[in-house]
Amino acid sequence: MHLPGGVPSAHVDRFAADNLPPRELWPVMDYATVPELRAYPARMNAATILLDDGVAAGLGGRPCIHYNHRTLSYRALLDIANRVARVLVEDYGLKPGNRVLLRAPNNAMLVACWFAVLKAGGICVTTMPMLRARELQTLIDKAEIALALCDVRLADELEAARQRAPLLARIGYFTATGEAGDAHADLDRRMAGKPGGFANVATAADDVALIAFTSGTTGTPKGTMHCHRDVLAICDCFPRSTFGAGPDDIVCGSPPLAFTFGLGALTLFPMRFGAAAVLLEQFSPDILLETIRDYRVTACYTAPTGYRAMAEQVGRYDLRSLRKCVSAGEHLPKPTAELWHQATGIKIIDGLGATELLHIFIAAAGDAVRFGATGQVIPGYQAAIVDAAGAPLPDGEAGRLAVRGPTGCRYLADPERQKTYVQNGWNLTGDVYRRDADGYYWYQARGDDMIISAGYNIAGPEVESVLLDHPKVKECAVVASPDVQRGHIVKAFVVLRDPAEANPDTVKLLQDFVKAEIAPYKYPRAVEFVGALPRTETGKLQRFKLRAQEAARAGDANRRP
Repeated sequence: MHLPGGVPSAHVDRFAADNLPPRELWPVMDYATVPELRAYPARMNAATILLDDGVAAGLGGRPCIHYNHRTLSYRALLDIANRVARVLVEDYGLKPGNRVLLRAPNNAMLVACWFAVLKAGGICVTTMPMLRARELQTLIDKAEIALALCDVRLADELEAARQRAPLLARIGYFTATGEAGDAHADLDRRMAGKPGGFANVATAADDVALIAFTSGTTGTPKGTMHCHRDVLAICDCFPRSTFGAGPDDIVCGSPPLAFTFGLGALTLFPMRFGAAAVLLEQFSPDILLETIRDYRVTACYTAPTGYRAMAEQVGRYDLRSLRKCVSAGEHLPKPTAELWHQATGIKIIDGLGATELLHIFIAAAGDAVRFGATGQVIPGYQAAIVDAAGAPLPDGEAGRLAVRGPTGCRYLADPERQKTYVQNGWNLTGDVYRRDADGYYWYQARGDDMIISAGYNIAGPEVESVLLDHPKVKECAVVASPDVQRGHIVKAFVVLRDPAEANPDTVKLLQDFVKAEIAPYKYPRAVEFVGALPRTETGKLQRFKLRAQEAARAGDANRRP
């Protein structure tokens, strides 16, 4: 089998190649604008470059991963990954091109397994630890997965999924440390008897390395396919230019490694530059602040809600080592960015990325940050604001965000969805943005977060940003709620700092506050106080669930006699 570049694939299992979208539906893939991208060979294995080559270049003794009060060097990680790769091939029968489901919290063994799969020529499908059996079954069926590697603590749901998805023939269980001792940890026992060396499969640069499933903010997860070249490309764009990664960095954060934001931030990026990461199996604002203090962390990655929660506690911790902070997963509200800056003196990098493009493509850092703006297109990518027909819009006008660069959307076995996301060679992210004369991109809304009420277009996140400025509001979400007179009205779901204040007086107070801050027609005509908002495991707000709830309520009301 030959790939589009003419290089023979190393994959024996043709599933991935056969389920790529037709070549004419691919976005434009541009590798010419960054010198490092032009230097990639036609045949390469991302694991070789990020791990084996790093050890060969002298990184072997340097700390790579801090976890559970332990430290794993680059050499130690390579040894574990090699022995896991041997088990995959020699004991579990992995063939190049097979998909392997990975299931674990953020720990060193998950990283070792990820690299082992790539070394053996397999394709990683890393899953969120909180997924239930039904959700796992969907991924297993879609990616046709016969082999899984799983932390023993997460066995129950995967075993239940295996009952639903008989294609999953084998599961190799491991412990967080990879040390034999648990009776159910078959992978640990097998790798303990393997030698450390392994001959990596000579994959083509365009062989698929991972299938990342979208996190479900708009419904059913979709598989996005990324090759070995893509894995290296994201390392040589955002962290090299905007973030300014270096070997002395120690990074930590909350995103799971199954989330491509977390994969890049906490594994790929630091390893590309010889740095170290602190992996956390559990996350809370206190845990993250303690980690920054105890490990002298220099860079932190989390979602806007994380920074907002931590800002109120930073005075209790020594954070002098912290130099860089990155937010992603959803738009960073201006009040949150300003709050963190006031508390720490650090301007958050608001990184816009997408699972479909693997990682960040718009951001700004340091003095280039403008509060409220996402940033500028990073080196390696291009962006445009286009109308419904795909025609470019002038600066200042809101429209659909279109992006292209060295990575791009290739959905797994979904050509119809591919046609929606990729048009005229551009990736259409589903975001509504405007660009100013200086090339800064200003978030307006998700395409489906735009509320049309009595003929007015109202961006829900704009109303959210205002509500978050009120001292009584801890969190909020704003969506369209069906209304007979106006078509839809703006409805706010609000989590109060003091739940005892959930009363009509507070509703009016918040409504008047919004009216005073932005155009009065944008105020929330309905306010519902809730204890928590629906979010994905990565922290993304699931507004689609609130919209569905409102639609169902309206339907029930219409059906009443």
